[in-house]
Amino acid sequence: MEFIDNLALGFSHSLALHNILYCFTGALLGTAIGVLPGLGPLATIAMLLPLTFTLDPISALIMLAGIYYGAQYGGSTTAILVNLPGENSSVVTAIDGYQMARQGRGGAALATAALASVLAGTLATIFIASFSPLLARAALSFKSPEYFSLMIVGLIAAVILANGSIIKALGMVVIGLILGTVGTDLNSGVTRFGFGRLEMMSGLEFVAISMGLFAFAEIMVNVAQKTSGKTDLHSVSRLWPSKEDFRLGTPAAIRGTLLGAILGILPGGGAALASFSAYSLEKKVARDPSAFGQGAIQGVAAPEAANNAAAQTSFIPMLTLAIPSNGVMALMMGAMMVHNIVPGPMILTQNAPMFWALVTSMLIGNVILVLLNLPLVGLWVKLISVPYTVLYPAILMFCLIGLYGIENSSFNVYVAAVFGLVGFLLSRLRCEPAPLLLGFILGPLLEENLRRSLLLSKGDFSIFISRPISLLLLLLAAVLLLSTILPNLRKKREEAFAGD
Repeated sequence: MEFIDNLALGFSHSLALHNILYCFTGALLGTAIGVLPGLGPLATIAMLLPLTFTLDPISALIMLAGIYYGAQYGGSTTAILVNLPGENSSVVTAIDGYQMARQGRGGAALATAALASVLAGTLATIFIASFSPLLARAALSFKSPEYFSLMIVGLIAAVILANGSIIKALGMVVIGLILGTVGTDLNSGVTRFGFGRLEMMSGLEFVAISMGLFAFAEIMVNVAQKTSGKTDLHSVSRLWPSKEDFRLGTPAAIRGTLLGAILGILPGGGAALASFSAYSLEKKVARDPSAFGQGAIQGVAAPEAANNAAAQTSFIPMLTLAIPSNGVMALMMGAMMVHNIVPGPMILTQNAPMFWALVTSMLIGNVILVLLNLPLVGLWVKLISVPYTVLYPAILMFCLIGLYGIENSSFNVYVAAVFGLVGFLLSRLRCEPAPLLLGFILGPLLEENLRRSLLLSKGDFSIFISRPISLLLLLLAAVLLLSTILPNLRKKREEAFAGD
């Protein structure tokens, strides 16, 4: 009964006309961003964060969430029709989806991707609604030592599951932790790394860093690549799968949903890892693995279900434990903090309307995505032909206006420009910036819980191993760290991100 009451509370907010409009806007923008190669939800959410400052928190989060799961959906369209994945998570979909399009079955592939995404999104949302309250109640027993240990686990897992070298990912986390210390120390009142600038006393602006690392850097990377934008588009005839497609695709979509839902919760996990893992699983359980790569319907249904499920369940640790599982969730967490909402186990009591409105809006968003995508396939494909010489200057101008509007100061523009250059350099060095953002978000929380724990124990570090839950979490972190030396794990990890 409580579950139904909570859903009723959520729908009372998410079904408001203005929130449906923001959900539609987010899904529309997310689909467009997913279609356009070179852009992604990280860069888009970073660009649109200043726009949400004028919205109420519920509307802002509904729109940003729509962008995220809309991007997972939109990337499949061009992956199938023109073999040009708009999103990293759609790279696997292109393997069999494009072959289906070449065989004249592009419509069936698109419909399969759509139906698998809706199934996964719906089941994942129900999973969030069922599992999050249980996790939040369990987390209420956490004190400062447990939170410190939990954040250590999150940071180490983010390092292991990040794209690229583990050493580079570890370096990114450390840099993020250092950047998180900039500003006035609330305990001592001393300004750290302020360099005599008044603007630095309150710390670096989260929006400026994220916009620089992702939006500005993405623009520079894609301009440097000089993508031609020429496509070989295959026509779409029948938009409904056959009975055989349903027979083979439905179990694959269910398996992909379950796998994606689990991987989405893991720190450092995400849609790209989920889609690859689901594709690998289908090849192992298939009677004829040789069909994969030749237009197997399972190769479309499973990864599309997995990436959408992972995109939505990744909200669980961010909302209930204040641990962002990937870069997008770090941005979402930053957006919540901008609106004075603190994620964590108290969110279900202090901000229950916001939590349940966000959850129920995902159900509405999945319906909107189906209505948006299949009838407008031609429109989305035409977006690829937009010249980058037109697209990126407009994006850059939008970013600059948003940055200046944060505090009506040009300082944040300079900060974003510097981090844009840093992000561009990191891409050349094959360093993923998402762990840096995770370190920047979790750094102040990590320091706060460390200090609070040592105050409780009067400086005795044994408090972290004398409490069973904290000790268990630290042992888990140690196991994750030691596992990186295992050759099999390292090989699987490199395979998982080979498509990126």
